[in-house]
Amino acid sequence: MSDNIKSSTQEHLDIYTIKNHLVFLKDGSCSLVLKTTAINFNLLSEEEQDATIYAYAGLLNSLSFSIQILIRSQRKNISDYINLLDNRIQTTSSQKVKENLLSYRQFVKSLVKENRVLEKKFYVIVSFSAIELGITKSTFNPFARSPQKPPYDIDYIEEKASMALYPRRDHIIRQFARIGLKASQLTTSELVTLFYTIYNQGSISSTSPNPSNHSSPSS
Repeated sequence: MSDNIKSSTQEHLDIYTIKNHLVFLKDGSCSLVLKTTAINFNLLSEEEQDATIYAYAGLLNSLSFSIQILIRSQRKNISDYINLLDNRIQTTSSQKVKENLLSYRQFVKSLVKENRVLEKKFYVIVSFSAIELGITKSTFNPFARSPQKPPYDIDYIEEKASMALYPRRDHIIRQFARIGLKASQLTTSELVTLFYTIYNQGSISSTSPNPSNHSSPSS
């Protein structure tokens, strides 16, 4: 029964496989994902804000390809931090320090209970489209079932996509650096974890997904 559910779920996902830090989709397209740092725009001076706006405009004007920007907001899990405080409370020999830690622990728990503490993460998706691969719209039958595997071998798609994606990646990283942001490409395991959390938002399991279990579906 579980195998049938898994198979049915895979049919509705656009992702075919994740390999060599790239995401391969069933239509033949391929993408890489960059994770970026962030700056607090409101804390910048007026001159710094203007400089950031101009630099960002320069980034957009320099692009000859499309990008997608993803912002993920997740509720912050402070259980590890609470456990750390508990450990400090148990091991400290000073009664005054212990009382301060207990008070601080209660303050943190109350703060989180009354206010949702969200963690924001920022991503940029750079894609190599199926059209760039040479697949025309006429290739697709609008009445046909969605493809369950790419039209070409994965190694062939990777070879073609890499020649386009890596220069685009390097260009974006350089442009972000001008704004004061650091961008880095997600690895295979990081991509698997990202998509696992996206598709399993209601899951309470703390078990990390195993990248070796996320190979392409059997043909």
